[in-house]
Formats: sequence, C-alpha cells, structure tokens
Amino acid sequence: MKYLKVLLICIPLSIAGHFMDWDATVMFFLTCFSIVPLAGYLGNATEEIAVYTGPKLGGFLNATFGNATELIISFFAIKAGLFDVVKASLAGSVLGNILLVLGCSIFLGGLKHKELKYDSQLGSFTATMLLFAVIGLSIPAVFTFHISENLISSKYESFSIITSIIMLSIYVIGMIYSFKTQKDLYGVEHAEDIDSKWSFPVSVIILAVATVFIAIESELLVGNIEPMTKAAGISEMFVGIILIPIVGNAAEHSTAVIMALKNKMDISIEIAVGSSLQIALFVIPMSVLISLLYTPMSIVFKPVELFLFGASVLIANQIVKSGKTNWMEGLKLMSVYLIAAVGFFIVG
Repeated sequence: MKYLKVLLICIPLSIAGHFMDWDATVMFFLTCFSIVPLAGYLGNATEEIAVYTGPKLGGFLNATFGNATELIISFFAIKAGLFDVVKASLAGSVLGNILLVLGCSIFLGGLKHKELKYDSQLGSFTATMLLFAVIGLSIPAVFTFHISENLISSKYESFSIITSIIMLSIYVIGMIYSFKTQKDLYGVEHAEDIDSKWSFPVSVIILAVATVFIAIESELLVGNIEPMTKAAGISEMFVGIILIPIVGNAAEHSTAVIMALKNKMDISIEIAVGSSLQIALFVIPMSVLISLLYTPMSIVFKPVELFLFGASVLIANQIVKSGKTNWMEGLKLMSVYLIAAVGFFIVG
C-alpha cells in the first residue's frame, strides 16, 4: 500500500485535466491510477473499522464494502448506459480474482514455501457458493440466448429482477450462515491478522473521504471510456473485462499476494475467492436493481463471459478443495488469464 501512495498525485491532475479538457486517453489512465490507491484506502479503512467492531459486524462490513469500488464504477457506467462495460468489468473482476490474484498468490507463495497448505473445508464451502453463482447467472442466458438485448431489457425485465433478488437473498442468507457456523466466507475470523494503524474515528473519516473521491474519479473514468477506446483503437470489452477490474482490485491483489508470501494461504483464498463471490452474488444483482433508476439492464451475460466465468470457477474448485497447492498450479491459473486477456485484446 505504501508504494501506491505515490499515485495519489493523479487525483488533482485528473480533476485539473477534466476542467482543462485534456486528451481522453491521458484522462482515462490518470483516473485509473487515481482509483488504485483510493480503493486501497477504502479497503484498509473497512478492515480497521472491523477490528474495533468485532468479528461479526466486521465480517458484515467486509462483505458489504469489500467491492464498493466496483459497485461505484458500475453505478456511473449504468448511468451512462454502458451496459456492456458494466457486465464485462464485473465478469472481469471474477476472472481477475480467481485466475490472476489467486494465481499470483499461489505462484509467488509456492516459490517461497514450495507447498502451501490451507483449510480445504473453508475453500470447499466458498467454491460451492461460487458454483451456484455461475449456474444462477447462466440460466437467464440459456433462456434468452436467441433474443436481442433490447427485447431482453424490456419484455424480460422481470426475469432479471427476480433472478437478482434470489441471488441477493442467497448472499444475505450466506452471510448469516457464515456468522453462525464460523465459516470464514466473509472475513469473519481474520481480524487478528490486521495490525491496527488508525483509530476508529480516523478510519471512518478515511472511509468516507475515499468513497467520495472514488465516486468523483469513477464518473471521470466512465466519461472517458468511449473517446479513449476510439482514439486508442481498442475494444470497450477489453477495457471492461481486463483494465477496469485490475484498477479496482489492485490494492486487494497485493494484500492476497503478501498473505501467501507469509504462508497464510487461507487469507489469500478468502480475499480472492471470497471477493469473487461478493461480485457474483451481491454486486452483479445490485447493479441490475440500480439500473431500474435509469434504463433497466438485463442480468444476461455474453457466452464468452459465462464460459470463462464457469471455467475459472471449476479450476478454482479443484485447487481450493485439495487443501494444498504449489507454484505450478499458480502458473496455470495465470496462463489461462493471460490467454483470455490476449483474446479480448485481439478479437475484442
């Protein structure tokens, strides 16, 4: 996190560039670099507050604010009508967490410790929930695969709403279940691993300030996506599924890797797989419901997104349930992510 503080200089630069009408490509990357440290501060503040509130309420806060950056970016993208970017960024967050974050954590941790061991029961519960999320997101696509997006958004609007409500309900029930059974699905048991740096009032202030600036930078980011992609000659799909998720999760990614290097693979899995679960069961359906305030967005994802989503979850299931892993498995995960990234860059 300390190395990311340098990027805070991009915040005043991006705001100044907005009023001075700087080039869209420059503005896009300035806002991206601005969000990275802000997301880190938001995550750290949430964890700090969790230390003071205790494991139960702390777990709830982690589950609620763990992916606040992605939800804020999605809100402004929905407001701008960039539904493909919204869905791509959320699908990309799941892929990035499972393939890139977990892969990097296993690879680097495995190089240092040769074999990494962790609680397979914890991983099994989370992975099973993720598998449900994949099935839940695939069903609407199966029923509407022959229908155009415009018809899905109007005639089948209720289908997306009902699916979203069911998935949100499972998310809430899953939180209650995790609290009562002490399953560490939502960050309940690892508060003792956080070294408290800030007081409770300072943590709340930092959380509020980071949220406000993330909202400002997210609006600037979304406003520059279309002109930037046209100027740079890259697809909005690549921006949504690769670039934006990396921006929103950079600080969280570094924490997962650090925990793996400390041979605390349980926490790395909690961060990577647990975050993916929050995106799938909370952020995606919540985005659909938020879109009702503007133009309704369907919960139907593209076949390539669902395929990669499902494939990454199946791979993660096999690794997580084994209870041990090594650097070679981490390399495989990263390789799959790299192949997907190249595909989206070249094919779009």
